[in-house]
Amino acid sequence: MTSTLTDALALRLDSLTAGYNGVPATREVTLEVAPGEVVALLGPNGAGKTTTLAAVVGLVKTMQGTVTVHGEPVAGKPVHRLAREGVSYVPEGRALFFGLTVREHMALARSRGGASVDEILDLMPELRKCLARKAGLLSGGEQQMLAIGRALVSRPKLLLVDELSLGLAPVIVQRLLPVLSRAAGDMGAGVLFVEQHVALALGVADRAYVMSHGRIVLTGTGAELAARRDLLTASYLGESAGGDAAEQADKEG
Repeated sequence: MTSTLTDALALRLDSLTAGYNGVPATREVTLEVAPGEVVALLGPNGAGKTTTLAAVVGLVKTMQGTVTVHGEPVAGKPVHRLAREGVSYVPEGRALFFGLTVREHMALARSRGGASVDEILDLMPELRKCLARKAGLLSGGEQQMLAIGRALVSRPKLLLVDELSLGLAPVIVQRLLPVLSRAAGDMGAGVLFVEQHVALALGVADRAYVMSHGRIVLTGTGAELAARRDLLTASYLGESAGGDAAEQADKEG
C-alpha cells in the first residue's frame, strides 16, 4: 500500500443503503479505499457485494447515505462522466464487444494521459499474442485480462472489479490478482474488488470487508482475516450478521 487512510480517500461509502424497486439490497454500508490500496469485498452469494459496486457508479439507486470519490460526491453523475473523472468499472460478465479486437478495445478506452498499450502488456504479457484477435475468440482468462486491461488503460484513480474469478480456474485467478496489486502500486489507483476465492483474495488485499445480508459484518487486514478462518466461516454462514464477528475481531486485535 502506498498511501494511508488519512490521505484523500479514493472511495468512501458512508452508511450506504441501495437497492432495487425500493427494496434495499445493502444496508448502511461504510467502507474506505485509499489511493494505492487494494481492498477485497467478500461474502456469500446474495450478500450485496455486486450491488455495492454498482451503486458507486450509479447503476443501482442509492436510497440512503453517500458515495464520494476523491472527496467529491458522485450522486447523479452518469457512468461516462465518472469514467472521465477516473473511475473504471469491470462488471460481472466483463461487458466486452466480441466483434472488436484486443487492440481496438484498448484504443477506445484510452484517454489523454492514460497508460500505453505496452504498459498494459507488461502487466499481462499473455495479451500480447492476442492484440489482433477479436474478443469473442479469446479464452475466458484472456477475456478477463482484456476487461482489466481496458479498465487500466485510462490510468484510473479508482478501479472497481466485480467477480474477477467468474468462470475461471483458480490458476488463472492466481495470475490475475497480482495485476490488481500492481495497478495500485504502479498507478496509485485505489482498488476495490469482489472475489469468491477467499484465500487468494486475502493474499493480495491490504484490507478486506466481509458482507452478509447486505451489511458489513467483519473487517480487517488481509493477514488478520486470513489467520481467523473461524470468523470468516461464521460470517459466510450468516452467524455474524449482527456484528458479533466484528466485535470479536476488535477484542482480539
